[in-house]
Amino acid sequence: MYKIDIETTKKQQIIDITDHISRVIDESKVKNGVCFVYSPHTTCGISLNEGADHDVKEDLINKLNDIIPVDDRKYRHIEGNSHSHIKTVVVGSSVTIFIENGKLLLGRWQSVYLCEFDGPRRRNVWVKILSEDKI
Repeated sequence: MYKIDIETTKKQQIIDITDHISRVIDESKVKNGVCFVYSPHTTCGISLNEGADHDVKEDLINKLNDIIPVDDRKYRHIEGNSHSHIKTVVVGSSVTIFIENGKLLLGRWQSVYLCEFDGPRRRNVWVKILSEDKI
């Protein structure tokens, strides 16, 4: 398993980590297989989405805030970050991506995102690669 450290700089932000994951695949020397990307955090998710237009990241955060507001009197969690836990459940904590010819097999516009909902923090992303030869 590989570990990637990511420093987030805002309370909520979406960070493209595709290059980090690609470097891990290069290091692994796996040509064909499966890549699992996982966040071991309860207030930070992992997602696949459009990477070509950076406005998409801001739109995602804005819409999630519309649906799951930061401040809601109904939240009971004492730490005051219930919204970030809920957003992480909605976004998810992991993605699975195929590897073909030593590269992530992503759609034309896709990128891998770390979705920070309770920052800024130091986050870990865990990456596990299974080679087709070992499956």
